[in-house]
Amino acid sequence: MKILAAMSGGVDSSVATARMVEQGHDVTGVYLALHANLASDVVPDGPIAGCGNPRDRLDAQKVADKLGIEFQTWDYAEVFSKLVIDYFLDAYQQGHTPNPCVHCNEHVKFAVLHQFAAEHGFDGVISGHYASVVHGTESASGFTQLHRARFRAKDQSYVLSAVGLEALSKSYFPLGDVASKEAVREEAIRRNLGTGEKPDSYDICFIPDGDTRGFIEARLGKQAGEIRDEHGNVVGEHSGIYGYTIGQRKGLGLDRSMQGKEPKFVIDVDARSNTVTVGPQELLAVRKITGNQANWLAPDISDDVVEAFVQVRAPGREIPASIRREADVMHIDLHEEVRGLPRGQSVVVYRDDRVLGRALVAQTGR
Repeated sequence: MKILAAMSGGVDSSVATARMVEQGHDVTGVYLALHANLASDVVPDGPIAGCGNPRDRLDAQKVADKLGIEFQTWDYAEVFSKLVIDYFLDAYQQGHTPNPCVHCNEHVKFAVLHQFAAEHGFDGVISGHYASVVHGTESASGFTQLHRARFRAKDQSYVLSAVGLEALSKSYFPLGDVASKEAVREEAIRRNLGTGEKPDSYDICFIPDGDTRGFIEARLGKQAGEIRDEHGNVVGEHSGIYGYTIGQRKGLGLDRSMQGKEPKFVIDVDARSNTVTVGPQELLAVRKITGNQANWLAPDISDDVVEAFVQVRAPGREIPASIRREADVMHIDLHEEVRGLPRGQSVVVYRDDRVLGRALVAQTGR
């Protein structure tokens, strides 16, 4: 097959690409430069945190050279800024807590790569994600299916759940069957790819220092408002609702005389009134979820009510639930209580290891 390989410069995409080359496929490596300085060969001294740092493109190039494949760098910094960073800022202004990695996979990485693949005669796209795809020709249902990875501790099906069936039908994840991350690192070292000891990236790639509040404040400015308790009493002041997320306990900035004996948690973030509401932990309880922008990946399952499991965080546990679908909306009744679920997060539906669908949390209830 003629394959387009998403190469990030990390150990996972390096091994995934090497496996496809070894299998005899015609592979072209692509590095998406998603930040303004990443197409440069200038690498700063000292440690650099976060995925997509300036050393990654050079590492990806070295792996491609080692494998003897064509390598391209595409400058998508402007697209990334508009579709991911602007979305991220807008979501926080609405009082939501977004997951930019899910959004990036859906609207940038997979969208860009699959569009190029379709226009230039490629048969598929591969990446180093930990997940598995059962293609329609191999599936009992006749439809392409997204599944969890064998190595559950690194499973990334949650962040891939927004990718549509058409793109998934031409996606391949060579690391879906690996037993551990250590096995991937050992394989990279054995293949002499030069990435076997690179650290994993856990940060939001455009906020490598982890200071989300500082990043947003620098771009949106301070937007002072009131912090109220569950009874409507003013107990403090905030400098921007974007610094708060439902379930948060620390860094609330409450007036000490108003805190009381019991710890306070953020129970609501209201963009319209620019108000943060705090209250006791029991008010974080969630048993009902309404999700919008649904992406249903199981056209063979059309029951009025689907009994399955949902995952509301990555990583996170599976929760038994009943799911009712109406167009692009999911109404979910949880069979077990969860606490502190922010609007804007993904809720992903699973049956066994198969991903049935995903929606964004729009509303919760007890």
